[in-house]
Amino acid sequence: MSVKYDDILDKYPLPSSVKAELKAELEKLGVNKTTARKIVERCYQAYLANLMEPGEAAGIVAAQSIGEPGTQMTMRTFHYAGVAEIDVTLGLPRLIEILDVRKNPSTPMMTIRLTEEYAKDRNKAREVANRIEATYILDIADIATDIRHMRIIISPDEKALERKQLTLEEVKKRLEKGLKTEVIEEDGRLIIPITEPSYKALMDTFDKLKKLVLAGIKEIRRVIIRKEDDEYVLYTEGSNLKKVMKIKGVDPTRTLTNDIYEIYEVLGIEAARNAVIREAISTLEEQGLEVNVRHIMLVADVMTADGELKQIGRHGVAGEKQSILARAAFEMTVNNLLDAAVRGEIDRLSGITENIIVGQPIKLGTGDVELIAKLR
Repeated sequence: MSVKYDDILDKYPLPSSVKAELKAELEKLGVNKTTARKIVERCYQAYLANLMEPGEAAGIVAAQSIGEPGTQMTMRTFHYAGVAEIDVTLGLPRLIEILDVRKNPSTPMMTIRLTEEYAKDRNKAREVANRIEATYILDIADIATDIRHMRIIISPDEKALERKQLTLEEVKKRLEKGLKTEVIEEDGRLIIPITEPSYKALMDTFDKLKKLVLAGIKEIRRVIIRKEDDEYVLYTEGSNLKKVMKIKGVDPTRTLTNDIYEIYEVLGIEAARNAVIREAISTLEEQGLEVNVRHIMLVADVMTADGELKQIGRHGVAGEKQSILARAAFEMTVNNLLDAAVRGEIDRLSGITENIIVGQPIKLGTGDVELIAKLR
C-alpha cells in the first residue's frame, strides 16, 4: 500500500474511515503533493462545516427525523421481497419491534450464506438446507394407530427419505432416542408397540411422535434456496443463530438474522448495535423513506451504551432517566411521582423535559450558555 499521502493526511484530525477514503481517491487521481494538500484542506473544511454545533439538540433532531417518516409507514405484514413463500413483518410494526428489542419477533427469519464449496452447487446447498430445516415424521411418512393391537404404524415414503437424505435406520434410532421406547422394523415399516394397555398412553405417544424433530433445528420451520448472482443463498422461516453457525457449509461471517436480541446473546453488544442500525435502515428504505444513518446510529448508541441491550421505553432508556419529572411526563405519571416522593428523590432539572414542565429555559442552543454580569 502506498504511503505517499500519509504525511499530509496525518496532519488533519479526520476519522480513520474518511482518511482511508481520501487516500484511495488521491491515489486514483495520482496528484502531486501540493494539489493533494489543497484537496485534503478543502475536505477538512467541509468536514468541519458538517460537524454538529455545541449545544445542538441532537436527540430531538434524531427523534423528529425518525418519527416524522414513521407516520407514513404502512402497518401490514408483507411477503418478503423476492421470496414469495416467506411472510415477514415490515413497516411500522417492525420498527416498533426493533426499538422495543422484542425477545420474540413476530416473524423471525435468517439469511444464510454458504462457504464457497457449497454456495455454487445447488445439491450441496440442499444438503445444508436439510441439516438446518426441522424434519418431522409427517414430512417423511404416514402414521396410523392400530387400537386393536395397541401400536403405532409408520409407513415411510422412500422418495421423501431420499429427499431429506435420511435412512430408515437413522429414523428408527432417532425415534427410539426421542420416545425412549423400542421401535420394531417390519416389512419396510416401523412399529411402535405401546406397553401400557391404555388408549390415553397410545394417544400421548402419537402426539409426542408428531412433535418429534428427526433432523435439523427445531426453531427453523422452513428453508428456501434462492440463487443470487452466482451463489445459492438460504432463507429460513424461524431463527437460531447459535446452532446455524455450527452447521458445516454455513459461512458464519455472512449469516444474518432479524432477531436482534439473539444477535446480542450470541455475538455481543457491538454486533447488536450494528444489527439495530441495519434493521432500522432497511425497514425505512423498504418503505421508500430516507433517514440519515446518523440519527439511527444515535438511537442505537443510546440503546447499547451501558453494554446491554435496552429498549426505548419505560423499561429501558426512558424509564431510567435521572429526572423524576421526565419519567413522569413519559408514562405512568402517578406511579413515578409517588415512588419518587416515597424515596425522597431530588430532581436537578438538568434535562429538557423537566425544564419545559417548570417553565424554565432549556439547556440547549443559546440556553446552554450561562453568563454572569460583573457589576462594579
